[in-house]
Amino acid sequence: MNEQAQEPMLEHFRSGNLTMGVIGLGYVGLPLATIVAEAGMRVIGFDIDEAVVDGVDAGASHIGDVPSSRLAALVRAGVLCATADMSRLPECDVIAISVPTPLSKTRDPDISFILAAASAVSAGLRRGQLVVLESTTYPGTTREVVLGELAKSGLEVGEDFFLCFSPERTDPGNQVWTTRNTPKVIGGVTTRCTAAGAACYGRFIDRMVPVSSAEVAELSKILENTFRAVNIGLVNETALIADRLGVDIWEVVEAAATKPFGFMRFVPGPGLGGHCIPVDPHYLSWKMRTLDFRTRFIELASEINASMPRFVVDQVRDALNDEGKAVRGSTVAILGVAYKKDIDDVRESPALYIIELLEAAGAGVVYHDPHVPFLNDERTGLRESVALTPSLLGQADVVLILTDHSCFDMREIVAKSKVLVDARNATAGTNARAASRRGVGWIVKGGLA
Repeated sequence: MNEQAQEPMLEHFRSGNLTMGVIGLGYVGLPLATIVAEAGMRVIGFDIDEAVVDGVDAGASHIGDVPSSRLAALVRAGVLCATADMSRLPECDVIAISVPTPLSKTRDPDISFILAAASAVSAGLRRGQLVVLESTTYPGTTREVVLGELAKSGLEVGEDFFLCFSPERTDPGNQVWTTRNTPKVIGGVTTRCTAAGAACYGRFIDRMVPVSSAEVAELSKILENTFRAVNIGLVNETALIADRLGVDIWEVVEAAATKPFGFMRFVPGPGLGGHCIPVDPHYLSWKMRTLDFRTRFIELASEINASMPRFVVDQVRDALNDEGKAVRGSTVAILGVAYKKDIDDVRESPALYIIELLEAAGAGVVYHDPHVPFLNDERTGLRESVALTPSLLGQADVVLILTDHSCFDMREIVAKSKVLVDARNATAGTNARAASRRGVGWIVKGGLA
């Protein structure tokens, strides 16, 4: 198609009166729907969870990064609504798919949500629509899976409709880098698809980064999170080494981080959490196994990171041994169960595994997390956050810090606890290290004056 014919298409997506559909109103979809509506486009959010739909239509946000006041203003203005009725997809000029992509119990990709969304789009696909997959997945999914579904419509990609992959880069709780100002990679199945996607998304994203294909965009997302997973695996292994050597790992990291070049600071922790870093590298591993290629770095990093919850439990066991106590019959008070500070997200949180391991060993476990009032997971069962009181801290045999929420008064926690296991170096500023029982940066003696 010549440039004269292509330009009206680009102008349509760059400045036309468009309606955007967002399939999946979770941690990625709702922030996206919000900034699109604020940019002046009408948005219809689609979700299979009726409670989510009803909440959004009532202006009540279930996502911490989207305040209810912000959402309610858009709903009242009539520029954002939600529905579970997928038959309304033909109303949309642009459709973003932001559904979950979990792993199966065998750690293989589960793309059933992508397939279901693509099938729903295909059923009502019409000429001129732009479809953008945002769900993180293995390279080839957009072309091989989504296009395979959309092609059932009989329409031709790059001519009748446009298909791209644009990986989400959401960082829950980050107040600096948001959906709007984080550069956004986009790659189409054809060059016209890329142009259409970049033109449309450029209306509500500050900087677009077009790439040559959907596969480049897909692999770039996997690389981002694999980079983090491998480096976290390295520093976690160094933490295990430091523990054997009787060296404070936190001091080691801070010393290394003074080098102004050639080193990037990563810190150890109780394990990996969230939907991205623990999950995404496995998508690439699975894909490469189908091509008879073994991703050895990814597999090793995953093995090390998966071992950290057991290491934390070992630290609890050592702390109790120092007191002449066994794990069985002891009370462990966990502070923080979200996978990182100042958010409410517990997806793949190492706290879930640690609770399971401690209770299997006979400990009584309670938790406090101001951002997570209830836990309801197959590992932990349904339980409620308890109040953080001096009594809780003083009566627990061990206090275990798994998430370093900003609201925690670490000095008070150290002062009122008998013994701490600090998996986040959260007590570093309290001079508690001087009272450490072992000096390796994990077990800290409480009662600091």
